[in-house]
Amino acid sequence: MYSAAAAVVFPIVFFPSSDPLTGTILAFSTYAVGYVSRPIGGIVFGRLGDRIGRKRVLVTTLMIIGVATVLIGILPSYASIGITAPIILVLLRFAQGVGVGGEWGGAVLLSSEYGDPKRRGFWASAAQVGPPAGNLLANGALAILTVTLSNEQFISFGWRIAFLISALLVGFGLWIRLRLEDTPIFKAIEAHGDQPNAPVSEVFRKELRPLIAATLCRVGPDVLYALFTVFTLTYGIQFLGYQRNQVLTAVLIGSAFQLFMIPLAGAVSDRFNRRWVYGIAAGAGAIWTFIFFVVLGGNSQPMLIVGIVLGLMAHSFMYGPQAAFIVEQFSPRLRSTGSSLAYTFAGVIGGAIAPLMFTILLSEFNTWIPVAIYVAVAAVVTLIGLSLGRDSNTDEDEEYRLLLEGSAAR
Repeated sequence: MYSAAAAVVFPIVFFPSSDPLTGTILAFSTYAVGYVSRPIGGIVFGRLGDRIGRKRVLVTTLMIIGVATVLIGILPSYASIGITAPIILVLLRFAQGVGVGGEWGGAVLLSSEYGDPKRRGFWASAAQVGPPAGNLLANGALAILTVTLSNEQFISFGWRIAFLISALLVGFGLWIRLRLEDTPIFKAIEAHGDQPNAPVSEVFRKELRPLIAATLCRVGPDVLYALFTVFTLTYGIQFLGYQRNQVLTAVLIGSAFQLFMIPLAGAVSDRFNRRWVYGIAAGAGAIWTFIFFVVLGGNSQPMLIVGIVLGLMAHSFMYGPQAAFIVEQFSPRLRSTGSSLAYTFAGVIGGAIAPLMFTILLSEFNTWIPVAIYVAVAAVVTLIGLSLGRDSNTDEDEEYRLLLEGSAAR
């Protein structure tokens, strides 16, 4: 929700300027804050995930994210309270980032550690469906509000409705999470007193290469996703003259396709080498970006939709296997910490600055070519990370499962 609003609403409501591009750059700067604060959540909650369990962490992080999002929906505009408005917005975005930083690792482990390790790509992809599902809901809500309200009404109060409705999702999420048990793998680790005392330092001392591999592999998907779901809104509306609802609808359709493509990609990575599936998708995403900008210049909404769908398809075949690949880089007792650190560190150098860098490059060179080159460089970083990583190893999970079964039998 925040990413879409940062592209189409916040430059007007919280960062008014005579130059629309300046307001957009400021809005994307606050978008980046949510990524910069993620390592704090990754360190704090990732550690707790290895110490006290995955479930408790997920309840806490959901509350942090949910409360911050609802408060953004009632935050007065710049016109009402001046500079205080964007300052509070930055603080709330910071809180969102802290929550998300601890969220991803726990969610991935819950979905992957309950399933068959040999089908980890498919099971872990369940958590990966969250972003496109959220993007689908967010852009869907904004698209409906855009169609049903006048432009003045939408800017005045319409966008706030979508943020406030998120309270329903928080309640639903809490109901689910409070009913869950912790994963069999963590139960086995806990039963044998194998929790790490200092998981963060242990990851850096013993599993530094896996951390680097897991961090770098995320950069390309983050940058590609920011291009097709965030920057496209700004570029399409402000520079190419598309209507707001046209671009929102295209992103909406692309996100809907991802709901199916991400689990499919995860399943494919279980059948074939996960790193190869991931790497081929990274190369395809980089190449398609150049083609996409050419297609976008034709000012055709059907081609806009096709362009975004194919771009997000390439993202899906990275993002689907990603969770399993990252989890597999770390030993089970350090998975929550290692996965959370990799996720949050990559966010800072990948998704955090991508929309901002896209906008600055476009402003500086007045052409999309540097933006496409930026995406290609991010894809190369991902390929380096994949080359440093290791392939799937299910023996570690099986050992802990046998330990748990032995404890239950006794």
